[in-house]
Amino acid sequence: MNKTRLLFLALLALLLGARLCHTGILWAEETLPLAAAQEMRAGHTLYRDIWFDKPPVVALLDLPLAPGWTLRAAGALYGLLACWIAYRFARDLWGQREGQIAAALLAFFLIFDIPSAVTPLATDLLMLAPHLAAVWLAFRGRMLAAGALAGLAFWISPKGMFVLAACVVWQPAALLLAGFAAVIAAGGVAVPAAYWDQVWHWGAIYAGAAFPISNGVLRTLNWVGFHAACVAGLLASDARKPKWMLWLLVSFAGVAAGLRFFPRYYFQLLPVVVLLAARGYAQASGRRRWIALLLLIPLVRFAPTYYQALHPATWRDTAMDQDSRAAAALVRGLAKPGDRLFVWGYRPEIYVYSGLPAATRYLDSQPLTGVPADRHLTESTPVEFEASHARRVELAGSLPEIVVDGLGIYNPRLALSAYPELASWMAGYREAGRTGQTVIYTRR
Repeated sequence: MNKTRLLFLALLALLLGARLCHTGILWAEETLPLAAAQEMRAGHTLYRDIWFDKPPVVALLDLPLAPGWTLRAAGALYGLLACWIAYRFARDLWGQREGQIAAALLAFFLIFDIPSAVTPLATDLLMLAPHLAAVWLAFRGRMLAAGALAGLAFWISPKGMFVLAACVVWQPAALLLAGFAAVIAAGGVAVPAAYWDQVWHWGAIYAGAAFPISNGVLRTLNWVGFHAACVAGLLASDARKPKWMLWLLVSFAGVAAGLRFFPRYYFQLLPVVVLLAARGYAQASGRRRWIALLLLIPLVRFAPTYYQALHPATWRDTAMDQDSRAAAALVRGLAKPGDRLFVWGYRPEIYVYSGLPAATRYLDSQPLTGVPADRHLTESTPVEFEASHARRVELAGSLPEIVVDGLGIYNPRLALSAYPELASWMAGYREAGRTGQTVIYTRR
């Protein structure tokens, strides 16, 4: 068995072992796609019957998956696919040694990074493989296929536009744009018209409520610090060549779009950084090889999280998930056959854990409050007013048998009882139970 095959067997074992530590946890970024997939399996249509502010591919991929080992095994296989593409790309660029290092580095950072970013098969991580593959094929001159993969990336995240721009950096061609346009057109025919409002209009409003620039500077410095081993390797490589510089700039523009700088956004930057780092390590000799010791920074910081993941009930990062599991257990105990559920707050995992069908098309309360989920636990200023009011009026016309308020205890100003248009609706319900952060109501 050759070294490359042994390497990939080892990478699969490591990725699978790391992911399986998280079988008892659902992270926030994967909960809405899983809840949407559950509704789709019940016959509902994305964007028409289900409000969903993300492109469709992430929910479609979750259709055959469920919380537990199957979800985590799928994440491990996806990570291995990304590593294989990085290996082939680096091998074609430079040689076998660079390919092996690129695959190993990518796997390392898909394990030893912030758990809520690297574990879920969510939007930003899902774009990693088509990003790598599209630029690799552009490098090889297969422009139609490169454009098609950039189009696939677009249907995973609007930031797929930056994948197309990265392909243009490597080799601008009409066939590249044709492949991209063909996939966009095919998807545009398939999705309901409401897609453009829910993903692009709400996305534009969301992006307009940006965080301070200082937040971006701090998070970028943190990312550079935890990826210092890659950055040091990059500085010893071909990074100064124009195409690499442009790819770096385009990728960072993708990270910065919307000025939010969440850790998961940096997956846009990881492909180019890993490839250049692999080249730098392959060329390193003598004392320069000691830069590999910088890998200890993320290893020491994030290795303990896998122990914590095996004991989620005592881990502060998973407190909301544990509360959702407890709330779902109460809901299942109260539910009768045919009962439907409505959950207020960004707690879609309660639909998944309880198994109850949704009573409305809203699987989270962002479109109902107008307050983005990245701040609604502590802030209550909406970024959208009239449309969210109209949706609350629509909600008041529904009749779920069970209502769960998963936000009001965290932020009383955004509790269900805080909205006048929902007052008479809530009068038809009585409190039937509660957990630490959740109140459960049943219809009178």
